[in-house]
Amino acid sequence: MPEHPPAEDAQPPYRVAKPWGYELVWARTDRYVGKILHIEPGHVLSLQYHRKKDETIYVLRGEIIFRVQEGDTLTERRMREGESYHVTPPTIHQMEAVTAADLLEASTPEVEDVVRVKDRYGRT
Repeated sequence: MPEHPPAEDAQPPYRVAKPWGYELVWARTDRYVGKILHIEPGHVLSLQYHRKKDETIYVLRGEIIFRVQEGDTLTERRMREGESYHVTPPTIHQMEAVTAADLLEASTPEVEDVVRVKDRYGRT
């Protein structure tokens, strides 16, 4: 399995290294994308939103802190194995691993649609 997709039209499965862990893209069509996000303990994804991308996450293993904007407040909730959350655009959200965590993400195909509000790793 390639570590990075060789091109935009790469065929799954392939793995993409991230500063917080990795993404394993197991399905990619013009209508949907399926990924497993592996997040190392203590690491956090960008505080972000999407203009078009609609996604649902499901905790396969581990525990995360899921942050989501509700009105003017960024709320936190613990999510454990078997729990899911539907993130609609343009909801601001973030995930942080309490323990090593594997998340199943099913989304619309706009994988590059990420607007980072804040990022621990300096990405824009």
